[in-house]
Amino acid sequence: MTHDPARCAAMLLADGYCIVENVLSPNTVTALETDLAPRFETTPFCEGGFYGARTKRFGALLRRSRHAATLVQHPLIRTIADTILGAWCDRIALNLTQAVEIHPGALAQAPHRDQDLWGGDKTGMEYQLNVIWPIDPFTADNGATRLWPGSHRDEAADPAVIAPLVAEMAPGSALLFLGSIVHGAGANVSDAVRRAVIVGYCLGWLRTFENQYLVYPPEVARHFDPELAALVGYAQHRPNLGNVEGQCPSVLLGDPDIDGLAAIDALRPEQAEAIADYVAEQEAARAGILGG
Repeated sequence: MTHDPARCAAMLLADGYCIVENVLSPNTVTALETDLAPRFETTPFCEGGFYGARTKRFGALLRRSRHAATLVQHPLIRTIADTILGAWCDRIALNLTQAVEIHPGALAQAPHRDQDLWGGDKTGMEYQLNVIWPIDPFTADNGATRLWPGSHRDEAADPAVIAPLVAEMAPGSALLFLGSIVHGAGANVSDAVRRAVIVGYCLGWLRTFENQYLVYPPEVARHFDPELAALVGYAQHRPNLGNVEGQCPSVLLGDPDIDGLAAIDALRPEQAEAIADYVAEQEAARAGILGG
């Protein structure tokens, strides 16, 4: 399918999902799996009916493989994410990176909306965009993700009466879907595991699914390039959200000593202009009084 980000974004808003083919090279997928394979082997099965008793999951992928950043910062995906989410925030944030391995015998995951992580009325807004990158081919038999088209437009949609779409795709492709669409992993009735990586983005003012500040503390994040460090949280969301002693948290990437910092405004342009006018009016009035 098309690699035009505007068209992909339009399809997402219309259908709740889209599959983009041939966006990663086979070499990148292979290298990523090679890096993650030891952790797949040592990770225990999940506990609980939602995560799945025949499923393995682990996060912090930016620490486990240098190739994970290729997925997180993919130019096409980032452009689409900014298009979908940018209308409701100053900057988007990395919500999670997660590797998933679904084993034979795994039951189908309960249909759900990922944006239900956050409470409140979300009418007219999108909180989240997820991307599933297959490591193994996704098939109907090995637990390919199921989606309920149109359910992102109708919160009352009952998955029981809507036929799901099975997102069959090859490694190198990407399944993008909104946090508002009903979806879930399928049952693995094959005799092989199904591996994939999930990368999620959300509005920059939300608490993220994966606690990025603990997963990537300053001693880890200072080795990221500035764009990636900002995406995982080392940037303020204007106005002034997420600051450290009144400054951008990226200050921690250079000097861990935060004593003696001066708080510095981090405002959106229209806010900065309004504040400047307000201050100027008072200064002008005071000058007039003093001059008289």
